[in-house]
Amino acid sequence: MASGPKLPDAAFRSAAERALIGEHPTIVKLRVLVERVAATDATVLITGESGSGKEVIARAIHTLSARSSRAFVPVNCAAIPHELLESEMFGHERGAFTGAAGARHGLFSTADGGTIFLDEIGEMPMQLQAKLLRVLEDGIVRPVGSDRATRVNARIIAASNADLNAAVRKGGFREDLFYRLQVVPLIIPPLRERRSDIPLLVDYFLGRMRQRLPGRDWTVTREAMVNLWSYDWPGNVRELENMIERLVIMCEDSVIDAPLLPANLAAAGRMAETRIPATLGDKGVNLNALVRELEGRMINEALKQTGGNKQAAARLLGLKRTTFSAKLRRCGVIAPATGDERDDA
Repeated sequence: MASGPKLPDAAFRSAAERALIGEHPTIVKLRVLVERVAATDATVLITGESGSGKEVIARAIHTLSARSSRAFVPVNCAAIPHELLESEMFGHERGAFTGAAGARHGLFSTADGGTIFLDEIGEMPMQLQAKLLRVLEDGIVRPVGSDRATRVNARIIAASNADLNAAVRKGGFREDLFYRLQVVPLIIPPLRERRSDIPLLVDYFLGRMRQRLPGRDWTVTREAMVNLWSYDWPGNVRELENMIERLVIMCEDSVIDAPLLPANLAAAGRMAETRIPATLGDKGVNLNALVRELEGRMINEALKQTGGNKQAAARLLGLKRTTFSAKLRRCGVIAPATGDERDDA
């Protein structure tokens, strides 16, 4: 097994922090896990919603590892037709199928000594899942149409935005492969569950735009930032990054203000109605999640009404300042700084 870099090393830690920007407790813990797993050759299963940064984390693990000088090979299992996926991954011999005019090495061979990233692993057909399990168990790859097998040394990192555990229960994913993949499971929280990181991400993406457009600088007004943090970001970090690029392009001067925001973000500045089910139903409800959502939205609304004054917001909600501050951190809500109070939440 390849040995990883000595941790903590400033250069490697910097790579992990760039990949996992934020100070929310879930992200801080995830950074620690990424550094720890990078020092091993363990198979990793990354789960998270679309746009949450699964490939970014996979690349960070590779960069932090002793394999960083070799290839990082991403494979989108959902984008390659099922009938071609086996050939793409394992290679083929000449004449193995119609159109196979010559022999070809597969992506596993390309990743030999490095890392192969299998994105959307849940889309892999069952027949190919069995062959992938064999590779995980003994490192043997057999090209399509060949009676020869070769050994490869590629670290496997898989990712899915679907619940693979549920897919196993429904018979859509092999149980043995699922447990073999998630030697180390990494779960990326959606951006709406770590809203306190939105200003940090906005600053980071604005910095990247400054590098692309030297001589230009942009700032985001408090009202615009309130709208940005109130929006749920179904496309997660990727959607936020694209939105910042759009706002920079549309901005005529150096100030990104609320009127520049699209309608859906402007609407997010107004409190959305929390959907509370009228009955429990057969499957019940997640009461803790409902309470957290309602708390987060009420805290957002109170902060917006008070212009970010946390003491006044706490009074609106009938809470002590210390209790309000604790809920503020737990819900991942940010408060715009105001000139008349200390930011001690």
